[in-house]
Amino acid sequence: MVAAVSIVDVVKHFGALQALAGVSLEIAEGEFFGLLGPNGAGKTTLISSLAGLVRPDSGMLKVLGHDVVRDFREARRSLGVVPQELVFDPFFNVRETLRIQSGYFGIRKNDDWIDEILENLDLTGKADVNMRRLSGGMKRRVLVAQALVHKPPVIVLDEPTAGVDVELRQGLWQFIRRLNGEGHTIILTTHYLEEAEALCNRIALMKQGRVVALDTTANLMAAHPGASLEEVFVRTLQQ
Repeated sequence: MVAAVSIVDVVKHFGALQALAGVSLEIAEGEFFGLLGPNGAGKTTLISSLAGLVRPDSGMLKVLGHDVVRDFREARRSLGVVPQELVFDPFFNVRETLRIQSGYFGIRKNDDWIDEILENLDLTGKADVNMRRLSGGMKRRVLVAQALVHKPPVIVLDEPTAGVDVELRQGLWQFIRRLNGEGHTIILTTHYLEEAEALCNRIALMKQGRVVALDTTANLMAAHPGASLEEVFVRTLQQ
């Protein structure tokens, strides 16, 4: 079976800074996978490399067997990424933004799916509101909607609930769990470690551009009886 994501010995420097120091990971189709680590660990650089936004110095990355460099179009079509940054076009309303995003993937007349996404992200009432008029939390919901609009089989969520209210977090996770149950592969980075503990079947911990732990959530917790995932996280990084 082809892996949902295959990452082999990926190295990336930014000048003298080594952001990735030979990262290797394989994520199976249908997994809910956590990618955790402190700021500067290399998580966002790895995700940007997977999305084709950063070109690694060496190594290989594939999405459902499609090389992100040689077969960029198919790799990108298979991937939906929710970035950390609140990036938006100030000239369009929410529905227009999602229709334009659909067009990037050659998808037309998908308003039924757009309506479903809007409803699940509690954006229906904001569908005709200009992006500039939305709160930060609402803008983040639209970023999630944009990542889902082409129904990608692999979904990457880079700190998707940072700075948003508890109600949105609960609604978002209910929707994402449903997508995972339908077979979508989910890759999550988050600083809310209770989310990772509750949601992720398997977790990789990164430190200084390297994977320093990789196991099922249950095994990581079992290795430190009585500890929370946050305590496991701290102990592993201190080793």
